[in-house]
Amino acid sequence: MKKTVLEWVRKAETKAAKAGETVRRAALQKEAGLDGILVTIGLCIIALLLCVVMKDSMTGFIQTLVTDMTARAKSILQGAFIVVSHGKAVL
Repeated sequence: MKKTVLEWVRKAETKAAKAGETVRRAALQKEAGLDGILVTIGLCIIALLLCVVMKDSMTGFIQTLVTDMTARAKSILQGAFIVVSHGKAVL
């Protein structure tokens, strides 16, 4: 009789462990949900609104940035072109 009770307890433990594992796997499983889609759509709408509203400001900002970077690059390049003639640096 002890053996049958012990076997029953072991089977119950095994079944409980399998059930726990199944529940754990189901709880940790990631599924594509509506949240990710809504966040993506929301970010796209915000980006489009920013493009429409800020178009003129962004154009001016980018032009200023490009102009300043071009001027800085020219000044750097003018300093980089040093000709060495007879052991002397000549600009």
